[in-house]
Amino acid sequence: MNAEERRERRLKLLEDDIGRHLAESAASGELQRAKSYGRPLDLGDGYDETPADLRMPMKILKDAGVVPPEVALMQRIAALEARADGEPEAAAAALRQEIGELRIALALRLEKLRTSGSL
Repeated sequence: MNAEERRERRLKLLEDDIGRHLAESAASGELQRAKSYGRPLDLGDGYDETPADLRMPMKILKDAGVVPPEVALMQRIAALEARADGEPEAAAAALRQEIGELRIALALRLEKLRTSGSL
């Protein structure tokens, strides 16, 4: 038996084992209790919406627990908006000025990304 035949045999055994586990789960009703049973999975991770050239870099960032700079800007804007709501008018005005500047920076980054596909 050559290496390719051994590989195919191992894959067949693995497929049989997976099939056996699925059949047992279906028979016990475990699969049917899943909230997404019978429906397409909602991955909701934005993979399909991400330009093809950026999918791998974004995946690497996500796996490393690092958010893209645009997301970090969005998070910073949201935090400043929440802070501005509880501040006196003078302090809130300064925070709104910073929020405006961050929104412009974010809009420019997103527009450059949209038009060129890179930053």
